[in-house]
Amino acid sequence: MSLPEDIFSFKGKVNLKNPDNTFGLLEYYGANKTEPPDKPFKIYFGRWIADGQRDLIQQFHLTKRHFIGNTSMDAGLSLIMSNLGQVKQNSFVFDPFVGTGSLLVACAHHGGYVMGTDIDYLLLHAKARPSRHNQKQRLADESIQSNLSQYGLGHHYLDILVADSSKHKMWRCQPMFDAIITDPPYGIREGAKRIGTEKDDCFVTDDVKNGHIPQRVEYQMADIFKDLLNFAARFLNMNGRVVFWFPVSRESYTEENLPTHPCLRLDSNCEQTLSTRISRRLITMVKYKEFKDEDMGTAEISVDHYDNKPFRDLYFKNHRAIHNQ
Repeated sequence: MSLPEDIFSFKGKVNLKNPDNTFGLLEYYGANKTEPPDKPFKIYFGRWIADGQRDLIQQFHLTKRHFIGNTSMDAGLSLIMSNLGQVKQNSFVFDPFVGTGSLLVACAHHGGYVMGTDIDYLLLHAKARPSRHNQKQRLADESIQSNLSQYGLGHHYLDILVADSSKHKMWRCQPMFDAIITDPPYGIREGAKRIGTEKDDCFVTDDVKNGHIPQRVEYQMADIFKDLLNFAARFLNMNGRVVFWFPVSRESYTEENLPTHPCLRLDSNCEQTLSTRISRRLITMVKYKEFKDEDMGTAEISVDHYDNKPFRDLYFKNHRAIHNQ
């Protein structure tokens, strides 16, 4: 194979010890365990941009984590989500379904100051059932803050609140977050809950309603994503990003199924296959329009995609169908 004579006609001397640019040549001879051909199928020539950071996956691996739960996001995906959120030094990052804070660990590693909320008081205060095998009870110091301190990131921890992510009135009504990065509950391993309203507590008589705290009720899938996008549109800074997982049926999915909001535009949409029929999409949206009061409650989602049923029903229906085939 001959190359053009001027392909390597660099001007100036080549500095092998401290080069301004490094170039690489890669040859592709086919898949592993196949007889290699005499000549490569393809040859790639390019400039070195940066080293990979896959070693971080082992550094932040859940088996080494002080505080984990049943739904803790693995290190690799947490780092990817932080990258999609473009978290950088001094970013203000929020997770409304924080759980055990795996996403906050990745965001703090990239320089963000992190906080979150979760409705599960027992989990956040290390009083819930342990997730590790042979661990009978949680330790008193199991917390998201201890996870960050474990990696020398404790100074990036702001706070964790026990709160209902569907209630937005607790926040000062102004943009504040640079990124909202979260994994909403789908109701498969952990059920989605919110605080009920007086309408939900219709069995409570008028004489005891004063001071009554409504019970927790089911949080429907469509409402979760509507509330999330309404929250992001109001509280993200301009050009801020919301990154979240969105579960789908692969058979009926189209991009029209994705939740939308007039203040947010879709930036990326990646698929992680969970089974032959179920997957989840990693969605990144960017705030490109200033939020106004009339924009509140304007998020939309196609409930037909779930047949107006919990995703758990769809998930296990497909698994039973596969098992019976």
